[in-house]
Amino acid sequence: MTKVKIMLDPGHGGKDPGAVANGLQEKDIVLTIAREMRHMLLQQFDVLVKMTRTSDTFLSLEERARLANNWGADYFLSIHVNAAGGTGFESFIHPNAQQDTIQFQQAIHSRVMAQLKVRDRGMKKSNFAVLRLTKMPAILTENLFIDNKEDANLLGDIRMLKKIAEGHVNGLERLLKLNSVKEQVVSKRSLYRVLVNGKQIGAFGEKEYLLNQVGQYLGTASRIELEQVN
Repeated sequence: MTKVKIMLDPGHGGKDPGAVANGLQEKDIVLTIAREMRHMLLQQFDVLVKMTRTSDTFLSLEERARLANNWGADYFLSIHVNAAGGTGFESFIHPNAQQDTIQFQQAIHSRVMAQLKVRDRGMKKSNFAVLRLTKMPAILTENLFIDNKEDANLLGDIRMLKKIAEGHVNGLERLLKLNSVKEQVVSKRSLYRVLVNGKQIGAFGEKEYLLNQVGQYLGTASRIELEQVN
């Protein structure tokens, strides 16, 4: 089965710090959020994840879109921090977005809001370059306001950045109906049929149950067989 490709785009970087206020720089905050997201996604799900930048480097908006397009990303998620007065969370898709992108925005927005419990500034549309130039469902999120003292205090706390990352990941999980890696491993566990004197007495996947059943017949059965079912 083909793995879903998710491109994470931490905004700004290098010579472009993004919004700056309260001793914080947007480029650093969003890079941390993206790294946390990548870690969570790769640890929890069987997906492919790339980032447009993994360090403090500058990329043009066109380069960011080109990276996603050339890789053949299935979803593009650009992460930003807001400024210019206000508080809370908002998300953007392109004005000409199709239904799959609208559903993408709804999933991400709702799960981030559930995680952060801050002011909901709404699901919006804008002609941002990374939304216009990418060829897959794309969303841009604005996570709190760096020039709002209360929001800035949250953005300076790694626990909040992990919550923001988790909200985005929860949205992807909901949208894509992702199964955790742990669940997939369990589902692939070998199943064994236990036969005593040629007669099946059960089929077990858990080692503990399997050994328990075999142990009950040791010394009394003339023949005990184990047959792998899958």
